[in-house]
Amino acid sequence: MTQKLKPLHSIKVEGPIPAHLARSVIEETLRSAILDGRLPCGTAVRQQDLADLFGVSRMPVREALRQLEAQGLLSVVAHKGAVVAPLIQGDATETYELRILLESEALRQSIPLLTSADHERAAGYIEELEIEHDYTEIGRLNRLFHMTLYSKSPNGRLLRLVEDGLNEEERFLRFNLEAMGLGKISQDDHRALLQAVQQRDTPLAVALLEQHLNRGVEVITRYLASPAAQNRKTAR
Repeated sequence: MTQKLKPLHSIKVEGPIPAHLARSVIEETLRSAILDGRLPCGTAVRQQDLADLFGVSRMPVREALRQLEAQGLLSVVAHKGAVVAPLIQGDATETYELRILLESEALRQSIPLLTSADHERAAGYIEELEIEHDYTEIGRLNRLFHMTLYSKSPNGRLLRLVEDGLNEEERFLRFNLEAMGLGKISQDDHRALLQAVQQRDTPLAVALLEQHLNRGVEVITRYLASPAAQNRKTAR
């Protein structure tokens, strides 16, 4: 009889981890495994298993799990402990309403401080999206494009909240973009947004961003209500 592999089998640890880096290494390793699907939704993430895997005490593991919970990647379930959080579900409208508020403010703060190098970097992500066919990479490039536009906001806490929302969207797109029938994220939106940013037209840029995100919530809400989405949810 074939022994069933544990969910953590896909995580490889290279050698001993210095004590002062343990928390950050564990956090980043788990974060990557959750985002790329090696740790699927609902997977229990037990402290002792992680401590054994990384060769550390449970203290840095506990700290890393707290950070991932704060980022919305883990949930604490009664009698089960920490589990990998679900993808965007029926609260997509509320999720995007909050994202619009946070991202609009980050963009508003960032635009006056962005440099030509920032503009070129954002344009580069648009060009990469134009030729990319891998859905995992499309989600990543979309996140990087938006974060580039927000990156000069001086409010670090705001940026962390914004990135948490983009991480959630990236994770959702990674597993659902193909089924949603969207071969590409709207490039017209991205190009118009970047042009307004380059012209430092903040009111127009914010309006275009809100339009872009509202279009996203319409597509996702429609998809979540479709038979295809329900079948995928049941199959997980």
